[in-house]
Amino acid sequence: MDAPLFLSSTTLVGDPVVNREGDKLGELVDIMLDTSGSGRIAYGVIGSGGILGMGKKLFAVPWSAVAVDTDNKALVVDVDKDTLDAAPGFDPDHWPQPGDGVWAQMYRHYGFDPYWEDPAPPLT
Repeated sequence: MDAPLFLSSTTLVGDPVVNREGDKLGELVDIMLDTSGSGRIAYGVIGSGGILGMGKKLFAVPWSAVAVDTDNKALVVDVDKDTLDAAPGFDPDHWPQPGDGVWAQMYRHYGFDPYWEDPAPPLT
């Protein structure tokens, strides 16, 4: 069966996030859109750890690093648990703000250049 070309964010939020080896890294908490005009999905928010919602750490992962596995109803990120744990994370009550440098650092942590620094014009 072919994967759908489009999925609603509510279809994906709550799905497990695993790495290529199948290790569970967390779950998708949210999908953040860039409203500055690009209309891109800026990043996915992965929640990891904690018990009953307490102590959960959130990680912003570049959406370009995420693959959707519709057969297993999961999202796949090509990182190991140690790489995710070492990523710049934040707690649910203190999200990073644009311009504080965390976004570029986050993209580079996963081996991606921030899309807003790409000199190529967007496809139309």
